[in-house]
Amino acid sequence: MAKFWNFVFFQAGWFACIIGAANQQVFWPVVATLLYLAIHVWFSPRPILELKLLLKAALFGVVVDTLISYCGFLSFKNSWPSSYLSPAWMWTLWALVASTINSSLAWLRSRPILGVVLGAIAGPMSYEAGVRMGAGAWGLNGQISGLILLGLAWGVAIPLFFYWDRTTIKGDLVKNP
Repeated sequence: MAKFWNFVFFQAGWFACIIGAANQQVFWPVVATLLYLAIHVWFSPRPILELKLLLKAALFGVVVDTLISYCGFLSFKNSWPSSYLSPAWMWTLWALVASTINSSLAWLRSRPILGVVLGAIAGPMSYEAGVRMGAGAWGLNGQISGLILLGLAWGVAIPLFFYWDRTTIKGDLVKNP
């Protein structure tokens, strides 16, 4: 049942951030999503490790989205906190995806190739949906190139998140047998 609710809150957070960005009102969607993430971490079996995973994922996302935007493939609405970085609402979405690693996406843990394929397809589709809903726009360097770059990034991201989760759990088990 926890997997179901994680999926529901993931979807609600995604839609709230995208619709908020499209309407230039991201404060409350980001606050609500961060509140959910805080509750998620609090009730996690290993809260510190889960928080580290979410922070790593968010940082990875900041780098990926900032580079893709900086290279002219994608532009976001509502560039807070800086026009030089991807927007904060995107950071929460990356952390939101990472919050599903130990719940609704846990079935991918032993299927890294499927994780690559799923990430490479679903990640860009999510961006395309966000663009179509008005949260951003494809840049001057093109939609197809942007989707390909996002496919590569997300094809790496999903297995990488599982790797980070596995290595932190192994490290925790070594420290706390």
